[in-house]
Amino acid sequence: MNNFDWHSEKITSATPVTKTYKNTQNVRRFLKDSCGPGFKFDSDFMAWLKNGEPKTMGDVASEWLRRTRG
Repeated sequence: MNNFDWHSEKITSATPVTKTYKNTQNVRRFLKDSCGPGFKFDSDFMAWLKNGEPKTMGDVASEWLRRTRG
């Protein structure tokens, strides 16, 4: 899945975050749907997202919710 098109392919909770991850409108749409309209990126969250550890987009949504509700 290294050739995943972050602009146009369907993103689900099971979609792995790949080395080619891009912060696209498609990603923002998925995260706003998953986390609510208050979703936004910040530098600490982006550093965690891109830290190279295996994660899915479901993990990303869960982490954002944990950080903001927690």
